[in-house]
Amino acid sequence: MTPEALVSSSFTSYPPEAKQLASTHLPVLRQLPLAFLPLLLREVIAYDWKFPAERKELDQQLEYLEAFSPQQLAQCMRSFAELKLSPKLENLDWVSAPAIFSEQLTAHLWATHQVDAFRTASVDYVHNLNAAKKPFELPVPRLAIVLVGQGVEENTYPLFKKLRPRGVYFSNLDPTDGHASLLKTLGRRAETYPEPYAHWYIDGTVAGPVSREVTSISYGALDPVRKGLVDKMRLVMGPGGGGPEVLRTMLAQMRPEELGFDASEKPVLSRFQVSLLTEGSGTQLFSTTFVQWSAREALRRAQPLTLVARFTPRQHEQSMRELLAGANTETILDARGALIDADMGAYYQWINQQRLPGSERSSFLAWFEGHSEAIVISSSLPKGTESHSGIDLGELLSLATT
Repeated sequence: MTPEALVSSSFTSYPPEAKQLASTHLPVLRQLPLAFLPLLLREVIAYDWKFPAERKELDQQLEYLEAFSPQQLAQCMRSFAELKLSPKLENLDWVSAPAIFSEQLTAHLWATHQVDAFRTASVDYVHNLNAAKKPFELPVPRLAIVLVGQGVEENTYPLFKKLRPRGVYFSNLDPTDGHASLLKTLGRRAETYPEPYAHWYIDGTVAGPVSREVTSISYGALDPVRKGLVDKMRLVMGPGGGGPEVLRTMLAQMRPEELGFDASEKPVLSRFQVSLLTEGSGTQLFSTTFVQWSAREALRRAQPLTLVARFTPRQHEQSMRELLAGANTETILDARGALIDADMGAYYQWINQQRLPGSERSSFLAWFEGHSEAIVISSSLPKGTESHSGIDLGELLSLATT
């Protein structure tokens, strides 16, 4: 099938809202080249399970394409249309399986030395798309909070080294009721600005009670799901199981119900959690990796107003082969190693927050849980400074959000 031959019935395998979206925008979809259209359909087919921020971005992209005249759209897509595709690619069922088409397109572009041309076309397209977006005001500046070092009594590792040049380092913080204070701030913001998936709490063990307006996920709560997935991975990686390529395909096609989720309950969140465990490397086995990847994906996809990520001790390092083999059933926690992981994870979380709209007004706080060290980054505070004055977390949060 060619893009020009698309009709509404072409999307019968799509979920309800995705099917409606594709049918509504059918005229513009018919005008897109084959080197581009399946990549867009890969986003459309998942529309029912996208966060509000993702839906808004996809809606804006379709509106952007529809604003062109046919001649202007042809010019916009010219670099993609000039790419040479193989008959094998053209004959794929790219409508019903756009993800498979995308994988094979990547291999084809590398094999035919067209990957640089595709990359240039993609960068230019995204640049022009972003330039055409209308700016919008957030109801409140974003706030990200990271807790590191749970379970570490004494520490000689220099914390927040990469973050200190960007904010104020506090060395005399009163840690009393610190975790509770942070959760109160999270809950208060969620109740004041109650937008779906706008406020998140991610924990490396089991998340405690939070406001019902907060989206909460944790490594510990997913224990049965993680263990079931690791068992499936072991079978595939074992003798006669098929090996890495089969494993990759299995993970890419995994559905929530296959891992024990109720597909009818919170389908958006269920799909998100499945993606964390099937797309992330080590998220099934290390709590620190799970928290870092979850925070990254929540920021990238949901674009929350508030995010609290709490790193906790992970199991002692073993090779991936040993972990997948399950030879050592004894879990040994490594709080000090987790602290170093979390320190770098906090830095990455700040970077990811900076990529979101409104980053110039956003605030960031990282705290060595139970101890007196913290770092605050805010447009209202000086950079690369230190404070040794006594302060509690409530006052620190006020500074961060002023």
